Amino acid sequence: MKLTIYGAAQQVTGSMHLLEVGQFKILIDCGLDYEKDRNIQANENFPFKPEEIDVVILTHAHIDHSGNLPTLVRLGFEGQILCTPPTADLTELLLLDSVNIFMRKADKGRKHRKGKFNTGAQPLYLQKHVMDTVDRFVTIGFDRPFRINGSVELTFIPVGHLLGAAAAVFKVNDDGVEKSIAFTGDIGRKNYPVLDDPQPLPPVDYLVTESTYGGRLHTKDKTVEQALVETIEKACIKEQGRLIIPAFSIGRTQSLVYALNKIFSSGLLPPVKVFVDSPLATRSTEVFRKYHYLVNEEAQEFYQKRGDEFEFENLVYVESLKDSRQVSNYYEPCIIISSAGMLEGGRIQDHLFYNIQNYYCTILFIGYCAKGTLGHRLLRGDSIVHIKDRDLAVYATIKQTDVLSAHGDHDDLVNTVKQQDKAKLKNVFLVHGEVSSMQALADALEVEGYAVTIPEKGISYLL
Repeated sequence: MKLTIYGAAQQVTGSMHLLEVGQFKILIDCGLDYEKDRNIQANENFPFKPEEIDVVILTHAHIDHSGNLPTLVRLGFEGQILCTPPTADLTELLLLDSVNIFMRKADKGRKHRKGKFNTGAQPLYLQKHVMDTVDRFVTIGFDRPFRINGSVELTFIPVGHLLGAAAAVFKVNDDGVEKSIAFTGDIGRKNYPVLDDPQPLPPVDYLVTESTYGGRLHTKDKTVEQALVETIEKACIKEQGRLIIPAFSIGRTQSLVYALNKIFSSGLLPPVKVFVDSPLATRSTEVFRKYHYLVNEEAQEFYQKRGDEFEFENLVYVESLKDSRQVSNYYEPCIIISSAGMLEGGRIQDHLFYNIQNYYCTILFIGYCAKGTLGHRLLRGDSIVHIKDRDLAVYATIKQTDVLSAHGDHDDLVNTVKQQDKAKLKNVFLVHGEVSSMQALADALEVEGYAVTIPEKGISYLL
């Protein structure tokens, strides 16, 4: 059995891991790499032949785990893609949205090069390739062992983080020797709005775990509602301004809307208009309704007592681009939730363009922003940013909170590993984190007596 980390090696995005059992090749996740060259073509060159991959395991829908699957299919992969039912539905939405982003970038490139011979970068994949990818999905429920072939059995374990997100646990017969390995995907946190707590993993020989928040602890002194009330009260009630919250359309937006529902329905704040300006968020909310049996107990109880968690008075789901532009003309205090979370494309750019120089605007970041993104530049304090072909001075208030981060923090990651039997666990491989985060987590785990490896990209490890 051999493991090669081809993505999210000493960085956060681009998750892609190859597990080989004899001649059988299993690819775990196939995500877009946002930290490479910003050119979308940078994600096209695989370090293996796509047609030689036998099966793909998808841990969850987020683009840094799923976004390069259509490229894999386009370049020759013909096998099945195994995932949970919500992951299949949400991934389809996200991949189709990626096509729209690619097309906009390609059109923009052509306009910039009008009259020149070079036509610019072509889309990484098209809608046809997404539908070819969706046709390969085979869905498996949580905690149901699934035999991939005579030597490999797969079980999906719920890990929170996103609806349908799973750790992939493999039992392998490697030439008569029983071995086991788990890939955590992204680990959620306890008491997160809408989502269940991560479930403990069974004992394994090898563990490949994310390390996004290694060395960092989430804020524990405030609940999600308390942190939001504090910000809304200042931005929208006292200053009579507007609050813009960049949020990923799938997962983060639903948790945020539910938290706002609890705040306003319980009278913690006077009514404030809330605009959810993301067609993708609207469509993905329908998936959350479809798989309502998978939301956490608190959300289910809220539904029984007060109705739909994702609907309340003064909440408006904005559909058309015309309606989106009208939001800019709404001059009463309001909250605008829009995508994308790192500000790279999407309707959020329009709202920033019109509000970044507004002293009465607050921009609240509720998630991770990868290096090189507009979100990262704002968070590090850049006084001038480039939006829609213009350099704009930043007068809006920039704030950040981690109460809605869907990733477990340092303690959560350590505790995930500590659930494993030291006598059985031979090695922990750290992926999906910046080098400093990985090192901090590695140091903590080694103190606890675990063997830890921080893999280099493309290096193979015999298990």
